[in-house]
Amino acid sequence: MPMPAVSDRRAAMALAAIMTLFLAIAPCEGGQLPQYDDVVKRRVSSEAVLLDRHGDIIHEMRIDAHGRRLAWTRLDDVSPALIAAVLYSEDRHFHEHGGVDWKALAAAALQNLFSGRQRGASTITMQLAGMLEKDLTPPKGKRRSFEQKWNQVQAARKLEQTWTKSHILEAYLNLVSFRGELQGITSAARGIFGKEPSGLQDAESFILAALLRSPNTAPATAANRACTLAASMKSADACTDIQALAEQHLAGGYRIRQQTALAPHIAHQFLDRDHPRVRTTLDGPLQKFAVEMLSQQIRQLSPQNVNDGAVLVADNKTGAILAYVASAGSDASARHVDGILARRQAGSTLKPLLYALAIEHRLLTAASLLDDSPLNLPTETGLYVPRNYDNAFKGPVSARLSLASSLNIPAVQTLLLVGPEAFVARLKKLGFTDLNDADYYGYALALGTVDVSLHELTNAFRTLANQGVWSPLSVEDGKRSGNTRTVMSSDAAFIVSDILSDRSARSLTFGLENPLATRYWTAVKTGTSKDMRDNWCIGYSERYTVGIWIGNFSGAPMWNVSGTSGAAPLWLEVMNYLHRTTPSKQPIAPPGVVSAPVSFTTAYDSTRREWFLKGTEITEVRAGEHHTVPQISYPSEGTLIALDPDIPPDRQFVFFRASAAAGYDWYLDGTLIASSEPYIKWKPEEGRHLLSISGSDGAVLDAVSFQVRGYGRTVTEQPVVSSSPD
Repeated sequence: MPMPAVSDRRAAMALAAIMTLFLAIAPCEGGQLPQYDDVVKRRVSSEAVLLDRHGDIIHEMRIDAHGRRLAWTRLDDVSPALIAAVLYSEDRHFHEHGGVDWKALAAAALQNLFSGRQRGASTITMQLAGMLEKDLTPPKGKRRSFEQKWNQVQAARKLEQTWTKSHILEAYLNLVSFRGELQGITSAARGIFGKEPSGLQDAESFILAALLRSPNTAPATAANRACTLAASMKSADACTDIQALAEQHLAGGYRIRQQTALAPHIAHQFLDRDHPRVRTTLDGPLQKFAVEMLSQQIRQLSPQNVNDGAVLVADNKTGAILAYVASAGSDASARHVDGILARRQAGSTLKPLLYALAIEHRLLTAASLLDDSPLNLPTETGLYVPRNYDNAFKGPVSARLSLASSLNIPAVQTLLLVGPEAFVARLKKLGFTDLNDADYYGYALALGTVDVSLHELTNAFRTLANQGVWSPLSVEDGKRSGNTRTVMSSDAAFIVSDILSDRSARSLTFGLENPLATRYWTAVKTGTSKDMRDNWCIGYSERYTVGIWIGNFSGAPMWNVSGTSGAAPLWLEVMNYLHRTTPSKQPIAPPGVVSAPVSFTTAYDSTRREWFLKGTEITEVRAGEHHTVPQISYPSEGTLIALDPDIPPDRQFVFFRASAAAGYDWYLDGTLIASSEPYIKWKPEEGRHLLSISGSDGAVLDAVSFQVRGYGRTVTEQPVVSSSPD
């Protein structure tokens, strides 16, 4: 374009000089600017943080989708190389001027008038003033008006009078945008180069300084500007290195990696824009240890088709959750699934709760014998045939050995003693939710066909540790619920805890050397669901309860993974960590239990001292005195009986059969029909009937309903089914 006449240039120069002089001598006016401390306090990070019980950050999570602003960074934590590059690029006389570089301002005014090229002369202080006052910011894509420029100069001068130079530079570096949504030096350093501002090298500093004037410029353009800056500052960094670095880090997207990511599932539960900083009951070092140990165990078991797991640790006294590891993170098949709240089959982990109910109701003692022999139970769909874990049978075995060694047949017999309805009611009191009616589960209820969560199961075992007192778990710091209730007797809880801590009684199935044995007092139970789809280990010490689940979120079965090889080793690692300096003592016996010697004439139990509820003591147990619950062998529940038209009515009979020879009465539709008979001959009558057998105290031991149909109807045969080993 043609150059202005000499006279025009002189007039313009004079105008620029007069304007600059006027700005310099004008009184410093303007609106009220915020103080440095207020700016720091008003800083709203785009990241929320989860704190542990000690106040340390254990998880960071983005909560603002419109920008990335990390925590405020002090000037002392910024690399000197970056500070030097920014000052040289943006404001070489920063430490000499009072907010405005008058020479630069005048030169910019002249260049804008004569060359047609727009040149800025904003100092760092002026830029900061524009960030602090929204009225000084022009609309996107436009330059500041003369009035805005005037106000910006005034604000900068005032800012220099109330802030220190260090605070001005620090605030500028925290508020300025570098690239895309990256605001502030920390988000830029971590997002682009994956390091903290204190670790920025010269070449990285040149690139970041070059981005200030045009944050979203192409990598090549940014590299050229950085090379020019490096040359001006007489840096030894070669331009080729700067160009390669810019291409590597600016060409693709960026990602701010979380510095701390130990509790993602808890973070997603509690962190949001209204709650950017939440303190929890979690213990940071324990959480980190549990995360590492779970990942290590999953990697070791991966050849056996194990991909997922979870760890939950609770304080027995308070219910505070100390560790909440809901998946194996990057080693998990679905890292966002919460394995602590997911519902899976409980396996044998429900057995302690079942035996506690039987002991509490004085149906069993720890010395009572249960018959571990083949058992066929009629059901509506056929025969239920439970088996033991090792597919072997032990014969008469005490309740202590049956529970500690996780024998299945005795557990089913215990369920027959207490009744499925009573056991489901007890599970509900223990905090288990979404339970079906007892009929839905049938006899398999004793072997853990109930779907439960690790959260529920761990707290149920914590109830045993607390001698029958239930209270909710909590992960929110300072939030302790007063909702406590006694759900089982302290006497029964104590006896079951003693059984679960008995290394010798456990050895019948697991041997003496296994991950369930600790050098301090603990009570523990493993469990494996059908087809090895779920593996549990839940146990407690004097102070802590630890729950472990191992399996696959998809429900796929594991390959030859038992409780002692899957979940138990991890349980032992976590429990040992908790008790590395903390002892664990055996609970003190409550006043309702007594210790007495008892002898046995069976193959597996030997003379020992045993715990009893007062009034249930026995001194000798003989093999023939084991508990067998009379059951109706025929008809089974729901049986349809059809009368045969080819047989004279007076010759048609049905035989009711029971599994025991004595100790019960037969009732049909509420009427006593016989006593202590193993089978009864009955002339069928059309209609629906209820057949039951009751003990001497009138308690119903078993009951079935069946139907007799008249001539011309057919009966569908009932299939025979059997259970798989637990």
